[in-house]
Amino acid sequence: MNDISQDEKTWGMLAHLSTLVGLIIPFGSVLGPLVVWLIKKDTMPFAAEQGKEALNFNITVLIAFIVSAILTIVLIGFLLMLAVGLAWLVLTILAALAANKGESYRYPMTLRLVN
Repeated sequence: MNDISQDEKTWGMLAHLSTLVGLIIPFGSVLGPLVVWLIKKDTMPFAAEQGKEALNFNITVLIAFIVSAILTIVLIGFLLMLAVGLAWLVLTILAALAANKGESYRYPMTLRLVN
């Protein structure tokens, strides 16, 4: 059906899972997909597409998290941070599973800042 190699599917999946580095390293959720995208953009189109998608999503999540942090002043920010964090984790896992099957994943409500 599709002619995407297993190696490319694996790199696509890693582009999404590399965001989990953000749990350990500050801004790792943006740096992980950025590195995958920069390394694979000229050699693996599917992996590059997924890396760019993961990068855009994580930039969007970072912006949402900053806004939520500011809104903690009025207490609603705590709930927003929880919602953003849960959505980030669930959507990242769904994207990684889709990429591993060779399916292009598009995150919902994502700013497409990197083209």
